[in-house]
Amino acid sequence: MTAPTQHHATTSSPGLDTTVVVSWKAPIAFAVVTVLLAILFIASPHAGDATFRLSTGSDLIQLPELVLNGIVATWIGVVMLAAVTVASAALVRAKRRVPLWLLVVFAVIALMAFLTWAAAGARTPIVPMPGLLAGALSLSVPLIFGALCGVISERVGVINIAIEGQLLAGAFTSAVIASVIGQGILGPIIGQVAGLAAAAIAGVLVAFVLAAFSIKYFVDQVIVGVVLNVLVIGLTSFLFSQVLAPNASLLNAPPRLERIPIPILSEIPLIGPMFFRQTIIIYVMYLIVALVYFGLFHTKWGLRLRSVGEHPTAADTVGINVTRTRFWNVSLAGAIAGLGGAFFTLGAVGAFGKEMTAGAGFIALAAVIFGQWDPIKATLAALLFGFASNLQNTLSVMGSPVPSEFMLMLPYVVTILAVAGFVGKVRGPAAAGKPYIKS
Repeated sequence: MTAPTQHHATTSSPGLDTTVVVSWKAPIAFAVVTVLLAILFIASPHAGDATFRLSTGSDLIQLPELVLNGIVATWIGVVMLAAVTVASAALVRAKRRVPLWLLVVFAVIALMAFLTWAAAGARTPIVPMPGLLAGALSLSVPLIFGALCGVISERVGVINIAIEGQLLAGAFTSAVIASVIGQGILGPIIGQVAGLAAAAIAGVLVAFVLAAFSIKYFVDQVIVGVVLNVLVIGLTSFLFSQVLAPNASLLNAPPRLERIPIPILSEIPLIGPMFFRQTIIIYVMYLIVALVYFGLFHTKWGLRLRSVGEHPTAADTVGINVTRTRFWNVSLAGAIAGLGGAFFTLGAVGAFGKEMTAGAGFIALAAVIFGQWDPIKATLAALLFGFASNLQNTLSVMGSPVPSEFMLMLPYVVTILAVAGFVGKVRGPAAAGKPYIKS
Protein backbone atom coordinates (compact mmCIF):
# COMPACT_ATOMS: atom_id res chain seq x y z
CA MET A 1 0.00 0.00 0.00
CA THR A 2 1.31 3.45 -0.92
CA ALA A 3 0.57 6.78 0.68
CA PRO A 4 -1.95 8.96 -1.12
CA THR A 5 -0.44 11.73 -3.20
CA GLN A 6 -3.52 13.95 -3.29
CA HIS A 7 -5.91 15.50 -0.79
CA HIS A 8 -9.37 16.86 -1.53
CA ALA A 9 -10.40 19.82 0.60
CA THR A 10 -13.98 21.03 0.31
CA THR A 11 -15.01 24.50 1.34
CA SER A 12 -18.63 25.54 1.40
CA SER A 13 -20.35 28.85 1.08
CA PRO A 14 -24.05 29.66 0.51
CA GLY A 15 -24.94 28.03 -2.78
CA LEU A 16 -21.35 27.14 -3.66
CA ASP A 17 -19.18 24.07 -3.06
CA THR A 18 -15.54 24.33 -4.06
CA THR A 19 -13.24 21.32 -4.16
CA VAL A 20 -9.53 22.10 -4.03
CA VAL A 21 -7.17 19.30 -5.06
CA VAL A 22 -3.70 19.48 -3.57
CA SER A 23 -0.87 17.15 -4.54
CA TRP A 24 2.29 15.90 -2.86
CA LYS A 25 4.07 15.78 -6.24
CA ALA A 26 5.72 19.18 -5.90
CA PRO A 27 7.18 18.61 -2.38
CA ILE A 28 8.42 15.16 -3.43
CA ALA A 29 10.01 16.57 -6.59
CA PHE A 30 11.58 19.41 -4.57
CA ALA A 31 13.02 16.89 -2.12
CA VAL A 32 14.44 14.69 -4.90
CA VAL A 33 16.14 17.64 -6.62
CA THR A 34 17.54 18.92 -3.31
CA VAL A 35 18.98 15.51 -2.40
CA LEU A 36 20.47 14.99 -5.88
CA LEU A 37 22.18 18.39 -5.80
CA ALA A 38 23.51 17.73 -2.30
CA ILE A 39 24.94 14.37 -3.44
CA LEU A 40 26.52 16.07 -6.46
CA PHE A 41 28.14 18.78 -4.36
CA ILE A 42 29.48 16.20 -1.86
CA ALA A 43 30.78 13.82 -4.51
CA SER A 44 32.47 16.52 -6.61
CA PRO A 45 33.09 19.76 -4.67
CA HIS A 46 34.49 22.74 -6.56
CA ALA A 47 36.41 25.16 -4.35
CA GLY A 48 37.02 27.84 -6.97
CA ASP A 49 35.10 31.05 -7.59
CA ALA A 50 32.30 31.46 -10.11
CA THR A 51 31.87 34.84 -11.82
CA PHE A 52 28.44 35.89 -13.09
CA ARG A 53 28.68 38.58 -15.77
CA LEU A 54 25.46 40.62 -15.60
CA SER A 55 25.99 43.21 -18.35
CA THR A 56 27.21 43.38 -21.93
CA GLY A 57 29.63 45.96 -23.20
CA SER A 58 26.85 47.83 -25.02
CA ASP A 59 24.55 48.22 -21.99
CA LEU A 60 23.92 51.79 -20.94
CA ILE A 61 23.91 50.69 -17.29
CA GLN A 62 26.85 48.50 -16.29
CA LEU A 63 26.31 46.11 -13.39
CA PRO A 64 29.31 44.80 -11.44
CA GLU A 65 30.20 41.14 -11.80
CA LEU A 66 28.94 38.79 -9.10
CA VAL A 67 31.65 36.50 -7.70
CA LEU A 68 30.57 33.49 -5.61
CA ASN A 69 32.65 30.87 -3.86
CA GLY A 70 31.89 27.42 -5.25
CA ILE A 71 31.52 25.59 -1.95
CA VAL A 72 29.90 28.30 0.18
CA ALA A 73 27.34 29.38 -2.43
CA THR A 74 26.31 25.86 -3.39
CA TRP A 75 25.66 24.79 0.18
CA ILE A 76 23.76 27.96 0.97
CA GLY A 77 21.67 27.05 -2.05
CA VAL A 78 21.05 23.52 -0.73
CA VAL A 79 19.91 24.91 2.63
CA MET A 80 17.53 27.33 0.89
CA LEU A 81 16.18 24.53 -1.31
CA ALA A 82 15.54 22.41 1.78
CA ALA A 83 13.67 25.31 3.37
CA VAL A 84 11.47 25.73 0.27
CA THR A 85 10.82 21.97 0.27
CA VAL A 86 9.69 22.06 3.90
CA ALA A 87 7.48 25.08 3.21
CA SER A 88 5.82 23.34 0.25
CA ALA A 89 5.23 20.20 2.35
CA ALA A 90 3.65 22.32 5.09
CA LEU A 91 1.30 23.91 2.55
CA VAL A 92 0.19 20.53 1.21
CA ARG A 93 -0.23 19.17 4.73
CA ALA A 94 -2.51 22.12 5.43
CA LYS A 95 -4.45 21.16 2.28
CA ARG A 96 -3.29 24.20 0.35
CA ARG A 97 -1.80 24.26 -3.13
CA VAL A 98 1.85 24.99 -3.73
CA PRO A 99 1.80 28.41 -5.45
CA LEU A 100 3.51 28.99 -8.77
CA TRP A 101 5.80 31.65 -7.32
CA LEU A 102 7.25 29.13 -4.86
CA LEU A 103 8.08 26.79 -7.74
CA VAL A 104 9.81 29.69 -9.54
CA VAL A 105 11.82 30.54 -6.41
CA PHE A 106 12.89 26.90 -6.07
CA ALA A 107 13.91 26.72 -9.74
CA VAL A 108 15.96 29.94 -9.55
CA ILE A 109 17.80 28.84 -6.39
CA ALA A 110 18.52 25.38 -7.82
CA LEU A 111 19.75 26.91 -11.07
CA MET A 112 22.07 29.38 -9.33
CA ALA A 113 23.51 26.64 -7.13
CA PHE A 114 24.13 24.37 -10.11
CA LEU A 115 25.61 27.16 -12.25
CA THR A 116 27.91 28.20 -9.41
CA TRP A 117 29.13 24.61 -9.00
CA ALA A 118 29.60 24.14 -12.76
CA ALA A 119 31.40 27.46 -13.27
CA ALA A 120 33.66 27.02 -10.21
CA GLY A 121 35.08 23.85 -11.77
CA ALA A 122 35.23 25.08 -15.38
CA ARG A 123 38.25 26.13 -17.42
CA THR A 124 36.62 29.54 -17.89
CA PRO A 125 34.69 30.24 -14.67
CA ILE A 126 32.60 33.06 -16.12
CA VAL A 127 28.84 32.74 -16.69
CA PRO A 128 27.66 35.28 -19.33
CA MET A 129 24.13 35.77 -18.04
CA PRO A 130 22.90 38.16 -20.80
CA GLY A 131 24.01 35.74 -23.50
CA LEU A 132 22.62 32.77 -21.61
CA LEU A 133 19.21 34.39 -21.20
CA ALA A 134 19.03 35.84 -24.73
CA GLY A 135 19.98 32.47 -26.21
CA ALA A 136 17.39 30.76 -24.05
CA LEU A 137 14.66 33.02 -25.42
CA SER A 138 15.72 32.33 -29.01
CA LEU A 139 15.56 28.58 -28.45
CA SER A 140 12.19 29.01 -26.72
CA VAL A 141 10.47 30.90 -29.54
CA PRO A 142 9.27 27.90 -31.60
CA LEU A 143 8.36 26.12 -28.36
CA ILE A 144 6.20 29.07 -27.29
CA PHE A 145 4.42 29.22 -30.65
CA GLY A 146 3.91 25.45 -30.52
CA ALA A 147 2.66 25.59 -26.92
CA LEU A 148 0.11 28.31 -27.78
CA CYS A 149 -1.04 26.13 -30.67
CA GLY A 150 -1.46 23.20 -28.30
CA VAL A 151 -3.31 25.28 -25.69
CA ILE A 152 -5.88 26.53 -28.20
CA SER A 153 -6.35 23.11 -29.82
CA GLU A 154 -6.79 21.20 -26.58
CA ARG A 155 -8.91 23.90 -24.96
CA VAL A 156 -11.35 23.50 -27.84
CA GLY A 157 -11.28 19.71 -27.50
CA VAL A 158 -8.78 18.48 -30.10
CA ILE A 159 -5.51 16.84 -29.08
CA ASN A 160 -2.90 18.26 -31.44
CA ILE A 161 0.00 15.82 -31.80
CA ALA A 162 0.77 17.39 -35.19
CA ILE A 163 2.50 20.49 -33.78
CA GLU A 164 5.83 19.09 -34.99
CA GLY A 165 4.48 18.80 -38.52
CA GLN A 166 3.00 22.29 -38.42
CA LEU A 167 6.31 23.78 -37.28
CA LEU A 168 8.20 21.91 -40.00
CA ALA A 169 5.71 22.88 -42.71
CA GLY A 170 6.00 26.52 -41.67
CA ALA A 171 9.80 26.35 -41.72
CA PHE A 172 9.90 24.80 -45.20
CA THR A 173 7.32 27.08 -46.76
CA SER A 174 8.77 30.28 -45.31
CA ALA A 175 12.23 29.38 -46.59
CA VAL A 176 11.03 28.79 -50.16
CA ILE A 177 8.67 31.77 -50.42
CA ALA A 178 11.03 34.22 -48.72
CA SER A 179 13.91 33.05 -50.93
CA VAL A 180 11.98 33.43 -54.18
CA ILE A 181 10.36 36.76 -53.39
CA GLY A 182 13.17 38.25 -51.32
CA GLN A 183 15.75 37.92 -54.08
CA GLY A 184 13.53 39.49 -56.70
CA ILE A 185 12.49 43.05 -57.42
CA LEU A 186 10.34 43.28 -54.30
CA GLY A 187 13.32 43.01 -51.96
CA PRO A 188 14.12 41.21 -48.72
CA ILE A 189 11.54 42.95 -46.50
CA ILE A 190 8.63 41.94 -48.74
CA GLY A 191 10.18 38.48 -48.97
CA GLN A 192 10.28 38.17 -45.20
CA VAL A 193 6.65 39.29 -44.84
CA ALA A 194 5.60 36.85 -47.57
CA GLY A 195 7.57 34.09 -45.89
CA LEU A 196 5.84 34.69 -42.57
CA ALA A 197 2.42 34.73 -44.23
CA ALA A 198 3.21 31.55 -46.16
CA ALA A 199 4.36 29.82 -42.97
CA ALA A 200 1.06 30.66 -41.27
CA ILE A 201 -0.87 29.32 -44.27
CA ALA A 202 1.18 26.12 -44.29
CA GLY A 203 0.39 25.60 -40.60
CA VAL A 204 -3.30 26.16 -41.33
CA LEU A 205 -3.24 23.55 -44.10
CA VAL A 206 -1.75 20.91 -41.82
CA ALA A 207 -4.25 21.83 -39.11
CA PHE A 208 -7.02 21.69 -41.72
CA VAL A 209 -6.24 18.03 -42.41
CA LEU A 210 -6.13 17.28 -38.67
CA ALA A 211 -9.46 19.02 -38.15
CA ALA A 212 -11.15 17.37 -41.13
CA PHE A 213 -10.25 13.82 -40.13
CA SER A 214 -10.66 14.17 -36.37
CA ILE A 215 -13.72 16.44 -36.21
CA LYS A 216 -15.71 15.54 -39.32
CA TYR A 217 -14.78 11.87 -39.79
CA PHE A 218 -14.13 11.04 -36.09
CA VAL A 219 -10.72 9.46 -36.72
CA ASP A 220 -8.60 9.05 -33.57
CA GLN A 221 -6.93 12.41 -33.04
CA VAL A 222 -3.64 10.99 -31.78
CA ILE A 223 -3.31 8.69 -34.79
CA VAL A 224 -4.08 11.51 -37.23
CA GLY A 225 -1.49 13.72 -35.55
CA VAL A 226 1.22 11.07 -35.69
CA VAL A 227 0.48 10.32 -39.35
CA LEU A 228 0.61 14.02 -40.21
CA ASN A 229 3.99 14.38 -38.52
CA VAL A 230 5.39 11.46 -40.51
CA LEU A 231 3.83 12.79 -43.72
CA VAL A 232 5.23 16.31 -43.33
CA ILE A 233 8.68 15.03 -42.33
CA GLY A 234 8.79 12.70 -45.33
CA LEU A 235 7.46 15.28 -47.78
CA THR A 236 9.76 18.12 -46.69
CA SER A 237 12.79 15.80 -46.59
CA PHE A 238 12.03 14.60 -50.13
CA LEU A 239 11.53 18.12 -51.48
CA PHE A 240 14.68 19.30 -49.72
CA SER A 241 16.79 16.58 -51.34
CA GLN A 242 15.23 16.78 -54.79
CA VAL A 243 14.37 20.46 -55.14
CA LEU A 244 15.96 22.73 -52.53
CA ALA A 245 19.45 21.22 -52.34
CA PRO A 246 20.14 21.42 -56.12
CA ASN A 247 18.76 25.01 -56.22
CA ALA A 248 19.86 26.29 -52.83
CA SER A 249 20.79 29.79 -54.00
CA LEU A 250 17.33 30.33 -55.47
CA LEU A 251 15.03 28.35 -53.16
CA ASN A 252 16.84 28.03 -49.86
CA ALA A 253 18.54 31.35 -49.16
CA PRO A 254 15.88 33.40 -47.38
CA PRO A 255 16.74 36.89 -46.10
CA ARG A 256 17.15 36.69 -42.34
CA LEU A 257 15.20 38.96 -40.04
CA GLU A 258 17.28 41.75 -38.54
CA ARG A 259 17.32 42.51 -34.82
CA ILE A 260 15.39 45.65 -33.89
CA PRO A 261 16.49 47.05 -30.52
CA ILE A 262 13.82 49.03 -28.70
CA PRO A 263 15.22 52.36 -27.44
CA ILE A 264 15.80 52.62 -23.68
CA LEU A 265 14.26 49.21 -22.96
CA SER A 266 17.06 47.43 -24.80
CA GLU A 267 19.60 49.08 -22.48
CA ILE A 268 18.22 47.55 -19.28
CA PRO A 269 20.79 45.05 -17.94
CA LEU A 270 19.84 41.37 -18.33
CA ILE A 271 16.25 42.09 -19.38
CA GLY A 272 17.14 44.38 -22.30
CA PRO A 273 19.35 42.00 -24.32
CA MET A 274 16.96 39.13 -23.67
CA PHE A 275 13.60 40.71 -24.52
CA PHE A 276 14.16 43.96 -26.38
CA ARG A 277 17.00 43.30 -28.84
CA GLN A 278 15.09 40.84 -30.95
CA THR A 279 13.60 40.32 -34.40
CA ILE A 280 10.08 41.27 -35.41
CA ILE A 281 8.80 37.70 -35.12
CA ILE A 282 9.67 37.65 -31.40
CA TYR A 283 7.86 40.95 -30.83
CA VAL A 284 4.88 39.43 -32.67
CA MET A 285 5.15 36.45 -30.33
CA TYR A 286 4.81 38.74 -27.29
CA LEU A 287 1.63 40.15 -28.82
CA ILE A 288 0.20 36.72 -29.63
CA VAL A 289 0.82 35.45 -26.09
CA ALA A 290 -1.05 38.46 -24.66
CA LEU A 291 -3.89 38.17 -27.18
CA VAL A 292 -4.38 34.44 -26.63
CA TYR A 293 -4.44 34.88 -22.85
CA PHE A 294 -6.85 37.81 -23.00
CA GLY A 295 -9.01 36.13 -25.62
CA LEU A 296 -9.28 32.82 -23.78
CA PHE A 297 -10.29 34.23 -20.42
CA HIS A 298 -11.83 37.65 -21.10
CA THR A 299 -13.82 37.42 -24.35
CA LYS A 300 -16.91 35.69 -25.67
CA TRP A 301 -14.68 33.82 -28.16
CA GLY A 302 -12.65 32.33 -25.34
CA LEU A 303 -15.71 31.40 -23.30
CA ARG A 304 -17.23 29.55 -26.25
CA LEU A 305 -13.93 27.87 -27.06
CA ARG A 306 -13.47 26.62 -23.50
CA SER A 307 -17.07 25.49 -23.18
CA VAL A 308 -16.72 23.37 -26.32
CA GLY A 309 -13.58 21.78 -24.90
CA GLU A 310 -15.11 21.09 -21.49
CA HIS A 311 -18.74 20.18 -22.21
CA PRO A 312 -19.65 20.21 -25.92
CA THR A 313 -23.17 18.90 -25.30
CA ALA A 314 -23.98 21.80 -23.00
CA ALA A 315 -22.39 24.23 -25.46
CA ASP A 316 -24.54 22.79 -28.25
CA THR A 317 -27.72 23.24 -26.24
CA VAL A 318 -27.11 26.99 -25.92
CA GLY A 319 -26.60 27.38 -29.65
CA ILE A 320 -22.83 27.06 -30.10
CA ASN A 321 -21.86 25.17 -33.25
CA VAL A 322 -19.37 22.69 -31.77
CA THR A 323 -18.01 21.39 -35.08
CA ARG A 324 -17.44 24.83 -36.57
CA THR A 325 -15.91 26.18 -33.34
CA ARG A 326 -13.45 23.30 -33.16
CA PHE A 327 -12.62 23.44 -36.85
CA TRP A 328 -11.76 27.13 -37.04
CA ASN A 329 -9.89 27.26 -33.75
CA VAL A 330 -7.73 24.28 -34.67
CA SER A 331 -6.95 26.11 -37.92
CA LEU A 332 -6.07 29.27 -35.96
CA ALA A 333 -3.77 27.20 -33.77
CA GLY A 334 -2.11 25.82 -36.90
CA ALA A 335 -1.40 29.36 -38.14
CA ILE A 336 0.35 30.18 -34.85
CA ALA A 337 2.47 27.02 -35.06
CA GLY A 338 3.35 27.81 -38.67
CA LEU A 339 4.73 31.20 -37.59
CA GLY A 340 6.86 29.35 -35.03
CA GLY A 341 8.29 27.25 -37.84
CA ALA A 342 9.22 30.39 -39.78
CA PHE A 343 11.48 31.39 -36.90
CA PHE A 344 13.79 28.48 -37.72
CA THR A 345 14.49 29.63 -41.26
CA LEU A 346 14.01 33.41 -41.10
CA GLY A 347 15.18 34.13 -37.58
CA ALA A 348 17.63 31.47 -36.43
CA VAL A 349 19.30 29.27 -39.06
CA GLY A 350 18.72 31.22 -42.25
CA ALA A 351 17.98 28.14 -44.37
CA PHE A 352 15.83 25.04 -44.28
CA GLY A 353 17.31 21.70 -43.23
CA LYS A 354 15.94 18.19 -42.96
CA GLU A 355 13.94 17.64 -39.76
CA MET A 356 15.32 20.90 -38.40
CA THR A 357 12.56 21.18 -35.78
CA ALA A 358 14.23 18.24 -33.96
CA GLY A 359 11.28 17.33 -31.76
CA ALA A 360 10.33 20.90 -30.79
CA GLY A 361 6.66 20.10 -31.34
CA PHE A 362 6.71 17.34 -28.76
CA ILE A 363 8.52 19.50 -26.21
CA ALA A 364 5.86 22.15 -26.88
CA LEU A 365 3.23 19.54 -25.99
CA ALA A 366 5.06 18.94 -22.72
CA ALA A 367 4.98 22.70 -22.11
CA VAL A 368 1.20 22.64 -22.60
CA ILE A 369 0.83 19.97 -19.90
CA PHE A 370 3.37 21.60 -17.59
CA GLY A 371 1.56 24.92 -18.08
CA GLN A 372 -1.79 23.29 -17.24
CA TRP A 373 -3.35 24.45 -20.52
CA ASP A 374 -2.85 28.10 -19.60
CA PRO A 375 -1.12 30.30 -22.24
CA ILE A 376 1.01 32.23 -19.72
CA LYS A 377 2.08 29.16 -17.77
CA ALA A 378 2.74 27.25 -21.00
CA THR A 379 4.92 30.14 -22.19
CA LEU A 380 6.91 30.04 -18.95
CA ALA A 381 7.30 26.27 -19.32
CA ALA A 382 8.57 26.72 -22.88
CA LEU A 383 11.07 29.30 -21.61
CA LEU A 384 12.27 26.78 -19.04
CA PHE A 385 12.84 24.13 -21.70
CA GLY A 386 14.61 26.64 -23.95
CA PHE A 387 16.82 27.68 -21.05
CA ALA A 388 17.74 24.04 -20.40
CA SER A 389 18.68 23.65 -24.07
CA ASN A 390 20.84 26.76 -24.10
CA LEU A 391 22.46 25.85 -20.78
CA GLN A 392 24.21 22.89 -22.37
CA ASN A 393 25.75 25.23 -24.99
CA THR A 394 26.94 27.67 -22.32
CA LEU A 395 28.44 24.93 -20.16
CA SER A 396 30.29 23.53 -23.18
CA VAL A 397 31.81 26.94 -23.99
CA MET A 398 32.86 27.41 -20.35
CA GLY A 399 34.59 24.02 -20.32
CA SER A 400 32.41 22.77 -17.49
CA PRO A 401 33.24 19.37 -15.93
CA VAL A 402 29.64 18.27 -16.51
CA PRO A 403 29.75 15.30 -18.94
CA SER A 404 28.71 16.18 -22.48
CA GLU A 405 26.26 13.26 -22.54
CA PHE A 406 24.42 14.74 -19.56
CA MET A 407 24.32 18.16 -21.18
CA LEU A 408 22.79 16.70 -24.35
CA MET A 409 20.01 15.03 -22.40
CA LEU A 410 19.48 17.97 -20.01
CA PRO A 411 16.51 19.54 -21.87
CA TYR A 412 14.69 16.21 -21.95
CA VAL A 413 15.45 15.49 -18.29
CA VAL A 414 13.95 18.86 -17.41
CA THR A 415 10.92 18.02 -19.58
CA ILE A 416 10.36 14.70 -17.78
CA LEU A 417 10.81 16.22 -14.32
CA ALA A 418 8.47 19.07 -15.16
CA VAL A 419 5.65 16.91 -16.48
CA ALA A 420 6.03 14.07 -13.96
CA GLY A 421 6.90 16.04 -10.85
CA PHE A 422 6.49 19.78 -10.72
CA VAL A 423 3.20 20.14 -12.53
CA GLY A 424 1.12 18.73 -9.67
CA LYS A 425 -2.48 18.10 -10.64
CA VAL A 426 -2.77 17.20 -14.32
CA ARG A 427 -6.26 17.50 -15.77
CA GLY A 428 -6.76 18.70 -19.28
CA PRO A 429 -10.01 19.90 -20.84
CA ALA A 430 -12.66 17.25 -20.17
CA ALA A 431 -13.65 16.74 -23.81
CA ALA A 432 -10.14 16.86 -25.32
CA GLY A 433 -9.64 13.91 -27.66
CA LYS A 434 -13.32 12.96 -27.62
CA PRO A 435 -15.23 13.33 -30.90
CA TYR A 436 -18.56 15.07 -30.59
CA ILE A 437 -21.48 13.34 -32.31
CA LYS A 438 -24.60 15.45 -32.20
CA SER A 439 -27.56 13.43 -31.01
